[in-house]
Amino acid sequence: MVNEKIKILGFAGSLRKDSYNKALLKAASELAPKNVILEIFDLEQIPLFNQDLENNLPDKVKEFKKKIREADAILIATPEYNYSFSGVLKNAIDWASRPFGDNSFKGKPVAIMSASVGTFGGARAQYHLRQVLVGLDMHPINKPEVMVPFADEKFDENGNLVDEETREYIRELLKNLVNWAKKLKDSK
Repeated sequence: MVNEKIKILGFAGSLRKDSYNKALLKAASELAPKNVILEIFDLEQIPLFNQDLENNLPDKVKEFKKKIREADAILIATPEYNYSFSGVLKNAIDWASRPFGDNSFKGKPVAIMSASVGTFGGARAQYHLRQVLVGLDMHPINKPEVMVPFADEKFDENGNLVDEETREYIRELLKNLVNWAKKLKDSK
């Protein structure tokens, strides 16, 4: 697996067009190591979870689950709403982990990033999300914690991440995610 490309699937728990979390994913795609393919998936067309449909999945959910399975690792950018992660993200996770016995996330390495205009940079959302990811039998990266406070000061008017310290944290997070993905893959 030395020269093999690592596929990372990234998605943001925000539907907002100018989301800082979507901008974090954009920055990650620019900062990814050369051996990484980072595909960004938009959660916008995923319908609200309905257990009545889990054995006849909507097409967008089938596509999402397929992309998760094809990925070597997952990168999630989450906003913080009311001290937790967004309903949009929870909804997507519910679809991807259902029906029972068909958890697309099982065994996947995962990294989390968050951005917020507030002081904590999405820290509380990350801690809640981490609990869910462990419950889904995923393998989260612990360090570095990429939490971007005062995001409105760290991105320019075009959504470009201009804060070099944050860019370095993202580089390190991606490097650690790639190494973790390789280690998990080699241990199988």
